[in-house]
Amino acid sequence: MQKKQQWTSRIGFILSSAGAAIGLGAIWKFPYMTGMNGGGAFFLLFIAFTIIIGLPILIAEFVIGRGAGKEAVGAYKKLAPKGLSRYIGHWGVAGAFLLMSFYSVVGGWVLIYSALSIPGLIIQDGAKYPDLFGQVTGSPWITILGLALFLLINIIVVSFGIQDGIEKASKVLMPLLFIFFIVLVIRSVTFEGAMEGIRFFLEPDFTKLNAENVLYALGQSFFSLAVGISVMVTYSSYLGKDVSLPAAAGSVSMMNIFVSLLAGLAIFPVVFAFGLEPAEGPGLLFIVLPEAFASMPFGELFLSLFLLLFLFAVLTSSFSMLEIITAAFTNTQKRSRRKVASIAGLLVFIAGIPAALSSNILADFKIFDKTVFDATDFLVSNIMLPAGCLFIALFIGYKMDRALVKQEFTAGTGLSDGTYQVWFQIMRWLVPVTIVLVFLTTVGVI
Repeated sequence: MQKKQQWTSRIGFILSSAGAAIGLGAIWKFPYMTGMNGGGAFFLLFIAFTIIIGLPILIAEFVIGRGAGKEAVGAYKKLAPKGLSRYIGHWGVAGAFLLMSFYSVVGGWVLIYSALSIPGLIIQDGAKYPDLFGQVTGSPWITILGLALFLLINIIVVSFGIQDGIEKASKVLMPLLFIFFIVLVIRSVTFEGAMEGIRFFLEPDFTKLNAENVLYALGQSFFSLAVGISVMVTYSSYLGKDVSLPAAAGSVSMMNIFVSLLAGLAIFPVVFAFGLEPAEGPGLLFIVLPEAFASMPFGELFLSLFLLLFLFAVLTSSFSMLEIITAAFTNTQKRSRRKVASIAGLLVFIAGIPAALSSNILADFKIFDKTVFDATDFLVSNIMLPAGCLFIALFIGYKMDRALVKQEFTAGTGLSDGTYQVWFQIMRWLVPVTIVLVFLTTVGVI
């Protein structure tokens, strides 16, 4: 019988959970989504959704995971053996699989760029970064190679398990991420003309918002916290009873907002100082910023540091996605963790090939006017994550044993019954109503 996985410390759990949340969502996707959807107004909405909706759902996932003591699939089956609720974990595993299929494509880009950015190795002064980005993403072989190498790293780390793999990696990578980011922000805000970028990012203009922007802000808050696909259910199932779940969730949420703030302050001042376009889209980091860094003193060094921290963040997030898939099969079928992680990684690789080819061979193949990459991103971020959050809210509010919910929420906290009741009513009413209203508004029903 396999030994149950367990976090060795509270800080290891928090840093690993923060690593799961802080990745492509905060560093790659948040800046370009902010640039395309209203700047400061989008950022303010994102913060509001993260605190009012995302944080309570994160606590709920922690409550479900630790309360059941099982990974995502096993947790819902144990807590609700009858009815459709027992399949919420399967929804999460499917969402994690699809998310990782396109996430790993970008991870592959980051790996390639990290190698290319080593000073003096390949990129020389005067390099045309838009052309370079086109060459990397336009080559089927380079994108497939990047995808394969990125998934290989994930398989190796996840194969070692919680203590020896994910936790040890997160304890090193997450502090380095914060240090590197702060250095980049200090450099970014010192450019002449940087204040215009800061105003764009921090001064809200609600005239730029529409219903679609609101949906994107809601989806971004879920994407960046990694809620809705029960990743955090799996992570919290490895947690002891002495840890305060609300405090841990609060720490993860605040770190996520803080990194998103740092991302905006690192990126938009540079963009505006150099007269570049904030609504560049998914290529913002790979086209705009490298060109800006290349034209500053010690630019090669700053570019290398940025891409290194970006790679750290992407890896810590992807570990959690492969972990939820691996745990679902090792815990229920008692199979070898290394074997399951390898098979899961191989299947993600196969599923990710169409997304990897979306910028080259399959560029003209569209699904509802979107490439495979963009369609998968939209499906996961704006459909599966909000729907998953809705399922989790309804599960906590109406299905899970209320005594167990309260026990897990209050364990190790010293919080009053009133605090618990506020959170519980938010999960029962505010979260479901908000998600449904945003959906209905976006599709034009109201």
